Amino acid sequence: MTNELRDITYVKKDFVATVTIQRPQAHNSYTTNTLRELGEAFADASRDDGVGVVVLTGAGNEAFCTGGDVKEYARDYTQRPRDYWKYMGHFAGAVDAIRNLGKPAIARINGMAVGGGNELNLACDLAVAADHARFKQVGVQVGSVAAGGATQWLPIVIGDRRAREMLMTCDFIDAKTALDWGLVNQVVPAAELDAAVDRLARKLLDTFPECMRYTKQQTNFWKDFGWSMTIGHARDWLTLHFNALEPYEGMTAFAEKRRADRIGIRQRARDGGPSETLWGPYAQTCPACGAKGIPQAFRFCGVCGAALVREPVASGRA
Repeated sequence: MTNELRDITYVKKDFVATVTIQRPQAHNSYTTNTLRELGEAFADASRDDGVGVVVLTGAGNEAFCTGGDVKEYARDYTQRPRDYWKYMGHFAGAVDAIRNLGKPAIARINGMAVGGGNELNLACDLAVAADHARFKQVGVQVGSVAAGGATQWLPIVIGDRRAREMLMTCDFIDAKTALDWGLVNQVVPAAELDAAVDRLARKLLDTFPECMRYTKQQTNFWKDFGWSMTIGHARDWLTLHFNALEPYEGMTAFAEKRRADRIGIRQRARDGGPSETLWGPYAQTCPACGAKGIPQAFRFCGVCGAALVREPVASGRA
């Protein structure tokens, strides 16, 4: 590791590398830079023969990781959707680095694991959770799709119906339920979390490294298959979708700390209005200056200011 780390800490001791997301002020959500640093740390651990186990966790005791920083999404990617494709390259790179470590990865769940945070949990081989931890997927409530591991791996890990419940209702599940469902391997009191993780790491180290590496590779078969068949499609679809109304409303509402008007979007579609874009399709032409591609709901030309003659559109705030 040659670059100075800003969003994570990376410590190696006694054959265990610990990667900690250091953004407790944002519930350990990750930014583009965080993902870049995570990928670099995992890649370094993979190459280092002095590392036999990697532990991934978050700073503090409130959150393991709450996924992508939605404020960054609202500020950057709803404005420049093409850049989300680049961002997803960093996310997929971090996940790939965990999958391809050649060494076991333990998720130390010290609090909330939400959205992409739960997907990082799923990318790890094993998980130990504090008894106050909670788990949740949020994609369909913020204008996204949990296709960064959750749609691919939750059915494998916890079963199809339970996966659909998490993905479609966006309800929290508690640590006990996560253990019952197989989302984590152990649940312990918060005060015992470090000791439990250390015990598990020592068990994993008391194995032959080549046998462990190939065991992980073989056990990854279904996860690798589902991931490789879908992540490229997800990366492109999510990038294009960032130009749509749903992520704009969902992520702007999150940044503004208000409830997203999800029903309003349904009402638009029901009433025959535009539910895919904020101001309707680019359907108008200015009779004064000839500017084309003006959104259907606009009453005046954004180029020359002339009044537009337009067909009325169905209302419905979103």
